[in-house]
Amino acid sequence: MHLHEYQAKALFREVGIPVPDGQVIDEPRQLLPLIDELGLPLVIKAQVLAGGRGKGGGVRLVRTASEAQAAATEILGMELVTAQTGDQGKTVRKVMVEQGIDITRELYLSLLIDRDRAEIVIIGSQDGGMAIEEVAARSPERIIRVQVNPLIGLQGYHLRQLAFGLELSPQLSRELASLLQKLYPFFMTYDCSQLEINPLVVTSTGQLLAVDAKVEIDSNSLYRHPELAALAEPDDQDPLEAEARAIGLNYIRLDGTIGTIVNGAGLAMATMDLIKQAGAEPANFLDVGGGASAEMIEKGFRLLLSDQRVRAIFINIFGGILRCDALARGVVQAARSTGLTLPVIVRMEGTNVDEGRRILAESGLTLTIVSTLTDAVRELTNLKDLQ
Repeated sequence: MHLHEYQAKALFREVGIPVPDGQVIDEPRQLLPLIDELGLPLVIKAQVLAGGRGKGGGVRLVRTASEAQAAATEILGMELVTAQTGDQGKTVRKVMVEQGIDITRELYLSLLIDRDRAEIVIIGSQDGGMAIEEVAARSPERIIRVQVNPLIGLQGYHLRQLAFGLELSPQLSRELASLLQKLYPFFMTYDCSQLEINPLVVTSTGQLLAVDAKVEIDSNSLYRHPELAALAEPDDQDPLEAEARAIGLNYIRLDGTIGTIVNGAGLAMATMDLIKQAGAEPANFLDVGGGASAEMIEKGFRLLLSDQRVRAIFINIFGGILRCDALARGVVQAARSTGLTLPVIVRMEGTNVDEGRRILAESGLTLTIVSTLTDAVRELTNLKDLQ
């Protein structure tokens, strides 16, 4: 789960992490009281879940009330297109209005999970305000990485290592230590998978300030954090993904045209690789789970058919707990109840596979039944023109 900048900063304030004064608004008429309260200059920032907002025109520094009003009016309601939104962009429904800051230096700071080492890695750079990927590619020596064993936690030598790498003065080193002694517990307490401050600025008064905040929470932990789950905004959720969660399916919408129904996350990933190997593109990740019933299969079918981009369906099932005959009944039931007209390829192996294939073959439906993954790829190749 990704938090909006204004949501992340509200949480930062609660634990004492310094951020600029500001408020979020959703109508231009709400701006005037904030100009009086915060003063000028101001920064107007689009609140969408995507990076590169400044390059897309979603972040404006304004120095007069008329500039502020014009910027808020232009940004609210715009379709903001960035490298992360794709060509379709994202509609801006809220903006963050913050005090302008007198900045003398911009740093980069993030905390991530290093899954290879089962540790937390703190990443810092003197090149804040830039795309960190570009810095890493061009000048990798300017990226500072500090590994933290979560069983030991953040120690003084971690803080000194980072401050030394960033070439901070003694005063700023103490500021950074104070910041990280709040940021690291925040990361752990809220089950974050990523936390990024870019830029972390040094103000003209020598203060460190988080002028941006990107926080990603592990969605599997939200049962422990109902207060965070409540922050989810309906407009940020894909309606099909929301519907899938409501009926207990693991579904992620993608950009292709070949819909998939698979049991097991590993098999689902392999199935998407098969589709791409055949020259087509998957439309989704859909794991119906090991114990899916015929009813659940039907729900998965209906979900795929509600996606207008889906031109064909590939069902790839290994029958263990989920028996192949149960899958077949679900497929037949779903196809008949939905009036299915799309091409469907079915590959199944495992428990009761012969009975499952018999049910499909005698259903009277137009289905392509294959026995091997090689046959599946061959059939998928014939569907690549459906892109």
